[in-house]
Amino acid sequence: MDQHVPDAPAVKPASAASRWGALRPFVHFEQQLGERAAGSKAGAFAYEFLRFGVKQGWACLFGAIMLALLLATHLWYPKTALIPRYDFLFVSAVIVQTLMLAGGLETFEEAKVIFIYHIVGTAMEVFKTAAGSWIYPEEAFFRIGGVPLFTGFMYASVGSFIARFWRLCDFRFTGHPPLWGVMLLACMIYVNFFSHQYIPDMRWLLIAASCVLFARTWIYFKVWRQYRRMPLLIACGLTTLFIWFAENIGTYARAWVYPNQIQAWSLVSFSKLSSWFMLLIVSYALVALVARPVSMSIGETDRLGSN
Repeated sequence: MDQHVPDAPAVKPASAASRWGALRPFVHFEQQLGERAAGSKAGAFAYEFLRFGVKQGWACLFGAIMLALLLATHLWYPKTALIPRYDFLFVSAVIVQTLMLAGGLETFEEAKVIFIYHIVGTAMEVFKTAAGSWIYPEEAFFRIGGVPLFTGFMYASVGSFIARFWRLCDFRFTGHPPLWGVMLLACMIYVNFFSHQYIPDMRWLLIAASCVLFARTWIYFKVWRQYRRMPLLIACGLTTLFIWFAENIGTYARAWVYPNQIQAWSLVSFSKLSSWFMLLIVSYALVALVARPVSMSIGETDRLGSN
């Protein structure tokens, strides 16, 4: 992770946190805390590191709630409950989504991404479960084919994370490919999730195409006063790894299982990392379609202050 243009101007723009109604009361307190931390290099480093973790946690909020629900219902949901566990998860996800919107914990822009991804993810789930790639071992009333409807929210949590972190850290880019190229790649990846059942799997060619397309792309993100930067491909790789960790939690909770996990849980195959990387590219494309990547310039960094 590299840094770029540290100085902030005298006039400070509105905090990124002010986009979420629930965070606005804490903006002034946080700014005072930051001013105190800036008094020493060690304090500034610790504060920025903590701030990065808090922003990551806020961006992961919806996904973290869903994972918590998966684990809690796996451990404690009564088998004699009036509604099946999967339906309880679906209703809970809808309620959580509604409360987050009503309480200012989520913006309508993020809700758009979640809705789109819910449709995209559920369509793929219906196909994949019919093909036997994985199964949902419990009963559900709210389902399409073999797919309970709560699963769309699990996919949507990935898009939610990207959209929230994009705004929290005011993403800017250099070397970003044209949006039409990103969307074309995402469409080819999505089609491959279906077509590889009938024709040779093109995933490695598509992953190579992703690397070529984003080879020169850097994300500039502002955790505190300075813009930091990271190659987009590294950011995607790290996010893919964390999604794989989350998938292991989901399969441990038997929200879904692969054929080799029906009798007993085992670690999800590392080969799934390639699938999640491709799905992350699709997620990024959907968010980029809504958020619209903004180019970074040296002159612009001089005008932007801490958030």
